[in-house]
Amino acid sequence: MLEFSSASVRMVNSRRAIAECIEVALEGKPCDLVLIHASTGHDFHQLTDEARRLLPGARILAASCCGIVGREGVSESKKDVAVMTVTGPEFAVANVDGISGDNSFEKCAELAKELLRQQPGIRMVYFLASGIDIANDRCIAGLESVLGPGVTIFGATSSDDMRGVVSYQAVDGQVFEHAAFAVGFSDPTLEVDTQATHGFVAIGEPLVVTKSEGHRILELNGKPAWTEFTHRLGLPPSATPGDTIPIGALAEELSGPLAAEYGNPHLLRVVTKRDEDGTMYYATQCPEGTVLKLTVRDELRIFDDLDRMMKMLLARANGRKPVAVFHADCLARGKFLFNRVMKEELVSWMQHPLSTDGVPPPWLGMYGFGEFARLGGANTFHNYTTALYVLYRR
Repeated sequence: MLEFSSASVRMVNSRRAIAECIEVALEGKPCDLVLIHASTGHDFHQLTDEARRLLPGARILAASCCGIVGREGVSESKKDVAVMTVTGPEFAVANVDGISGDNSFEKCAELAKELLRQQPGIRMVYFLASGIDIANDRCIAGLESVLGPGVTIFGATSSDDMRGVVSYQAVDGQVFEHAAFAVGFSDPTLEVDTQATHGFVAIGEPLVVTKSEGHRILELNGKPAWTEFTHRLGLPPSATPGDTIPIGALAEELSGPLAAEYGNPHLLRVVTKRDEDGTMYYATQCPEGTVLKLTVRDELRIFDDLDRMMKMLLARANGRKPVAVFHADCLARGKFLFNRVMKEELVSWMQHPLSTDGVPPPWLGMYGFGEFARLGGANTFHNYTTALYVLYRR
């Protein structure tokens, strides 16, 4: 039976930061897996090397982010580190390098095969991949091609400090920039409940994808995609993806039943890369004819939708308390969207209902480029959301 613990710190020295996290989380006990989220100001070689030195028998996985959320609260500096430790044998770890939008299906099928080779009874998968140049819907399809659609996929895509330049993934001391890793949980006593929400509102005239190749949008409304996109945002074509992320959420319309469950008629997408010829890299495949709209944030709706999501999660929990919570949040919902007071209030709204005697469960959250959570009973990729993955004993 798997056991979880967590800790988070804000500290400049990478080795000291991970050492303190491990000491607080484990209190001297051993563990079998350490999951690390760290801001880009940290040295990922030092983080993982020190973790391996302190826990020589454990698997060590890490990813970069734009801030963390732990049971201690939220922090978005260049110095943040958070960990979730896992103790017990009922898990498998797999990783691949060189993942991109063009090979996302094949690479993720490879991940899934390796997970099944190690643990035939995989029930849920924590998945983390590079946040730049990746087709996340194809990642889901690749994992499901081996594991089946009944396995719940949750997790995030790694990020930098919103520039959209490079993000990091680390596996047992090796640091990558275009990798993905997956942890398959086979503990029969565990189940996971996932849900995501954003609270943005679609506005204005549509942008129609008139030319695309997989996850690359070449033209919008018959014009070079990046030029048309930035023009609609009031930005020059020389703008970077980081300039567009806080204001440039693109909305795809959802069907009636999915919109009712989601609490919003649109699913959002982010652009994290562009080419000099004006090609935009979408987070999923985007066929020609897709209708997109720009969006505006609605602060009241963000809080209202989060409250709605928490009530739905609690109703499904039926009185059970979590054994652990994984959490992915869009970096544009952090300090780039709200001031610190509102951000901490948002996190409090999530953690308080899931706490026991005022103490949150083991909690590992990150501000990244994208989130995985079920919608309409299907594994789904989201952007600009708060996504919670709550683990319970069956």
